Amino acid sequence: MSSSNRSTKTKARVVQLRKGTTLEMVRLCCPDANQAALISESFGLAVLDSDGIRDFHERTLIDSADTLSDGLSDKAMQIHLQRIVGSHVGSAYGAGQFYSKAVTEAKDATARLANDMRDEDRDGPVGFDSAAQRKREFAADMGIQAHALRMAAEGVVAAYEHIVGESWKPYERQAENPGQTVSRQAADLQIAALG
Repeated sequence: MSSSNRSTKTKARVVQLRKGTTLEMVRLCCPDANQAALISESFGLAVLDSDGIRDFHERTLIDSADTLSDGLSDKAMQIHLQRIVGSHVGSAYGAGQFYSKAVTEAKDATARLANDMRDEDRDGPVGFDSAAQRKREFAADMGIQAHALRMAAEGVVAAYEHIVGESWKPYERQAENPGQTVSRQAADLQIAALG
């Protein structure tokens, strides 16, 4: 049997695992309480009650689990909470990534302002903000939103640990068909025997 013939019959299906988003990833891209307070003060935005957001989401999830406890087994409760916490963490991470992009755009626009030779980056007419100022304000708004979602995610992660009794970890899908099972190998041999 030729080697090219053999290689076409033994192709393995490769499935890439999708890594879950962790709370640590959220913490790396979303502002913490100190940075959120600095943003609020610098841009004249409302100062968030970070601890209040976190505590509210923790209490809400605990209360929800208490309400569902009679109808769900421990494993069903864990799966349900896993999905809820995962959605909060994923939402905060997405907001953090968007915030990071907005900061980069604001920094780029502000750096262009320093170049005296570019007329298009000059301040707008009297009474209007420059494009760079609008980008900085937009980034500040996104930073406050990312921080709020981070605190909500931290709250539900804490609630998960309180309810389930173990630390929350993101769900990671198992590899599909990591190797052929015996029944699949038998089916392949039977098909090969048929010609």
